[in-house]
Amino acid sequence: MTKLNHPNAALIDALTAIVGERYAVRDPEAQAPYLTEWRDKYFGKTPLVLRPGTAQEVSQILKSANDARVGIVPQGGNTGLVGGQIPFESGDEIVVSLERLNKVRHVDAAGGSMVVEAGVTLSDVQKAADEAGALFPLSLGSEGSCRIGGNLASNAGGVQVLAYGNARDLTLGLEVVLADGRIWDGLRALKKDNTGYDLKHLFVGSEGTLGIITAAVLKLFAKPAEHATALVAVGDLDATLALFERAREVAGTSLTAFEFLSGWGLDTVAANMPGARKPLDGSSPWYVLMEIASGVADGAAQSAMERILSGALEKGWASDAVLAASLEQSQQLWKLREDLSEAQKYVGGSIKHDISVPVARIPEFVRRAAVVVEGVCASARPFIFGHFGDGNVHYNVAQPEAMDKAAYLSKWDEMNDAVHALVAGMDGSISAEHGIGRMKREALTRFRSKTELDMMRAIKETFDPNGILNPGKVL
Repeated sequence: MTKLNHPNAALIDALTAIVGERYAVRDPEAQAPYLTEWRDKYFGKTPLVLRPGTAQEVSQILKSANDARVGIVPQGGNTGLVGGQIPFESGDEIVVSLERLNKVRHVDAAGGSMVVEAGVTLSDVQKAADEAGALFPLSLGSEGSCRIGGNLASNAGGVQVLAYGNARDLTLGLEVVLADGRIWDGLRALKKDNTGYDLKHLFVGSEGTLGIITAAVLKLFAKPAEHATALVAVGDLDATLALFERAREVAGTSLTAFEFLSGWGLDTVAANMPGARKPLDGSSPWYVLMEIASGVADGAAQSAMERILSGALEKGWASDAVLAASLEQSQQLWKLREDLSEAQKYVGGSIKHDISVPVARIPEFVRRAAVVVEGVCASARPFIFGHFGDGNVHYNVAQPEAMDKAAYLSKWDEMNDAVHALVAGMDGSISAEHGIGRMKREALTRFRSKTELDMMRAIKETFDPNGILNPGKVL
C-alpha cells in the first residue's frame, strides 16, 4: 500500500469547505471529545475533525483524501473499547464523525424493516421502531450514546443475541462510501437476495477499514406482548450451564436473554452504584439474569419462567430467585447488569478480555483462566460477567488489593497474551463483540491463520488500495 501523507494546509482548507467552517473542528480543546475513549487508554491527535451531514459530503471527503493519500478515521459515538475509532498520536489522520447523519429515513413495521442513517443513536433507533409498533432488539449498555453506524462497523452484540442475533443478523442492506469516494447504494429491504456475493457482510464488522457506512436497512420484529424477568442465585457455573439447558428446553426461542455475573460483581454494583441494591438476601458465587418473552399476553412467559425456576430450586442448581412482578422491577434487575461495567472502576485497575468459547465450555474456561491469571499476577481478582447464552465472557481481571494500579496495568499485554492463548486452545475467539481496533491487532496475527490473514489483506487491498481507511487498525 502507498505510504500515507500528512494533511497539508491546502487539503485541510479544501476538506473544511466541503462541510463548512461550522462543521470542521480545528481547535484542540473542541477536538478533545473525539480524541480519547472512555477507558482513557488511547489518546489521539488530528489537525481536523469533520462532521459531514450527508453521504455526498462523505464521498467528497474520501475522494479528496484518497487523491492526497491521507488517512481517514471514521467515528460514530466514540464508545468503542479497542481504540478503533481513535486516530494515532502522529496527528497525520483526519477524523470523520458521522454524528450529523442522524435521520430515521423510513420505518416499515408491516414489512419488518427501517432505514436509518449511521449517526442515529441506538436508543433513537429503538425508540423509532417502538413508536411504529415494532422492535429493534439490539441492546447495549451504551445505547444512549453509541451510534448505529459504529454498531454495524463493529458487529455489536449485546444482551439479546441469544434470540435475535448480533448486528450482522439485523442488517438487511447498507449504504457505504468507498475509499475512492464512490457510493454503494445497497439499501434493499430484502430477506432473500442471492444475486452474487452478499457485499453488506464485508462491511459489517470491518471497523471502517473497507468503507464508511452512512445508512442501513435494519430488520424489525414484532414487539413481545409480555416479558418474564428473573434473577437467580446459582452455586457454580456447572449449575449455570444446567439451568441454561433447562431454560432452552422449556422456553425455546422465547428465551431472549441469559446473562451471568459473579457474586463479587453484584456486590460491587450494590455497594457503589446510586440506587442499586441486591434483590436477594445473602450472597451467592454466581447469579443469572434471565428473560423470556411471549408474543401473546396469555401468561405463557410467566408460566415458563416459574417452571424453570421451580425445577432449578428442586434440583439444587439454584439457591434462591426473584421473579420481577412489574416492568419497573424488571428494569431494576437489568440496571444491576448494566451497571457492572462502570462499577469495575471501584475495584481498581482492570485488564479487559472480551472473549467467546463454546457455551458448554464456559465453566471449564473460568476454572482454567483462574490458574492462568494467578500465574501472571498473584492475587489478581477476576471480575466476570457476560452473555452466557452465546458464549461471550467479559473476563476482566482487577488488580490485587495491595498492588499499585500503574504497576498492575503494565501487565496488560502479558495478561492478554496468556488468557488469549487459553481461549485459542479452547476453540474460542479473542474478540467476541468489541472488535480488533488497535488493541488486538498484533494478537490477531497470532490467533488467526496465515491463510485467513492473507484473505483479509487481499480484501483490504481491493477496497482500499491506498490504505486511507482507518489505517493501522485491524490489520
